[in-house]
Amino acid sequence: MPFPILRTPFVVLSEIISLLEPNEIVTASFCSKNIRCLLKRHYQRGKPLEWRLLMINHDSWGRVSIETSKNGEQITVMSAKHISELQGHELKQNNEKCPVIYFEDLRLGTAMIVDYVTGLFRLDVFAVVMDSNGIWAIDWVNNRQEKMLGGVQLIKSLKYNSNADETLDYVLRNARFSLYFNLDYNVSDNFKFDGKLGPMKQLWIRSNGHWVTCDNLMNFDGLAIRIQGSKLSISDFNAFLRHWRAGASARLEYLYVSFEQETFIERFDDDLEVVETDEEKVFRRSFDGHETVFTGGYSIQRTDGVEAMIQCSPRWFLMGVWH
Repeated sequence: MPFPILRTPFVVLSEIISLLEPNEIVTASFCSKNIRCLLKRHYQRGKPLEWRLLMINHDSWGRVSIETSKNGEQITVMSAKHISELQGHELKQNNEKCPVIYFEDLRLGTAMIVDYVTGLFRLDVFAVVMDSNGIWAIDWVNNRQEKMLGGVQLIKSLKYNSNADETLDYVLRNARFSLYFNLDYNVSDNFKFDGKLGPMKQLWIRSNGHWVTCDNLMNFDGLAIRIQGSKLSISDFNAFLRHWRAGASARLEYLYVSFEQETFIERFDDDLEVVETDEEKVFRRSFDGHETVFTGGYSIQRTDGVEAMIQCSPRWFLMGVWH
């Protein structure tokens, strides 16, 4: 016997809706116009506070995912694929638990499903995950909502991209975000960036950080910075520490750099007053509570009295700042 959902009291309906996963809600919204209006009315009374909407666009796939809690678990609620994914008039078999819509123009399709889901849940786009084919999303999101993006992630494409350097330069100069920038992207050995980045909470350059110079490091405004595959030298770090001691990079709490080759040797300049220590201290990042234990290493103090500890090896450099 069919369940008379549209004749159910709204208080009861709200309890039922609250039990559904985001992908189940989106799927239900396609049942009828009345169901869609009912669901929208439910979310007009209050947004799901811990939900974050992610727009993902790379290769031949666009999708909308929602993080439902602070642990970062993502649920895909709607997908857009290119019409070439169709086999004649039959769909390829897929195990997705959300609506999949096929488009001739994947960019238009991705924009449409984002509009649909944001309208249903009354949520702004929180973050964009993209490859070089998806950088159009930066301006598109900025033009459609007043709220700044929380995060941007640029990932490697499965297809060769001859404009990789231009893509990264465009993203670094034009992306606006408040929380994080994650970069897992290949660029040439000749890539250079001469601009500023931030303010933000975290910058993660997960691979191919060979392009980051001392000037770049000084112009990254973040609480936590992590760079993989660096070519920075001890002279670069001496220059950065001198810059930091003078009061610059004042928001920095955590800096971790791993090197492309195991050639780093600590040799700090005398004027930096770096002191070797066997002290043990626990450093806790302010924005996520992550803890790092420093056992020995070096102590350094800024001119305003703020202290930091440094640990390093031929493979990595770590700095924690106690504000």
